[in-house]
Amino acid sequence: MNSILVRHKWEPYVWLLPSVLIMTVFVIFPIGIVFKLAFSEISKAGIVGGFVGLQNFKDAISAPAFGTVMANTAVWVVSVVGLSTLFGFIIAMVLNQEFKGRKIARSIVVFPWATSLVIQASIWNYIIKYEYGNLNNILLNLGVIREAINWRASYQIEFMWECGVGIFVTIPFVTFCVLSGLQSIDAAYYEAATVDGATFWQKLTRVTIPLVRPSLTVSTVLNIIYVFNSFPIIYTITKGAPANKTDTLVTYLYMLAFYDQKKGPATALSVIGFAILCLVAGLYMIASMRKEGEDA
Repeated sequence: MNSILVRHKWEPYVWLLPSVLIMTVFVIFPIGIVFKLAFSEISKAGIVGGFVGLQNFKDAISAPAFGTVMANTAVWVVSVVGLSTLFGFIIAMVLNQEFKGRKIARSIVVFPWATSLVIQASIWNYIIKYEYGNLNNILLNLGVIREAINWRASYQIEFMWECGVGIFVTIPFVTFCVLSGLQSIDAAYYEAATVDGATFWQKLTRVTIPLVRPSLTVSTVLNIIYVFNSFPIIYTITKGAPANKTDTLVTYLYMLAFYDQKKGPATALSVIGFAILCLVAGLYMIASMRKEGEDA
């Protein structure tokens, strides 16, 4: 009898052991190595030397491009996550309704998410070309413009395009996260609200949003991590040019490590990025749980 109780006590941990080992080998161990490298001297050949304290962090933060890169990263994450969440929520509301061709519409919405980011960034890069881009050709043929527009006239405009592409490819993920939450809401809640004379806005703010908040919380946290670490769009469209003006933290540390051969500062930047992600995701989770507690 005692052996059976002991077995049942330890059985859950046995089943969890493979996942823990995989997480340790492929996540925790690499993170530990990165932290070690951030405080070590690293040669251009990648040879790890002795302990240098905070020197790598000082070199990374004192670089002229650091302020611009951090500002770009903040704009990139806030705009892409914020607007994709807004548009994704609206589209999910539409796709949750019964209408002819709903399955086809859902398939179309998921397509940008299912396609390689490099391919999509390359396509958008071609679309906004000044000389032979599709966007100028379409607008010229429709008579909307009389001459081709340089859609990449400045690095600010180029960065706006990159944010636009980021929003476009992120919307499907938010849409289907929210849609899964919407479909789990019992129709009786809406029926009761209708009987009480609730307006569309009241149903949205007092029924839909509170009940779909867990799905929104998960999608937003995952989106922050995903968008913050997004590399292909920025690198494919501009490679951070000119002079790191369109770089985000991820593309900048890549260029720093593999083009400028400054692997120490690049590793320090990756640790800074990791700390920022943990802080932002943690604060958002705490705020969301407090909001849920107040609603309850």
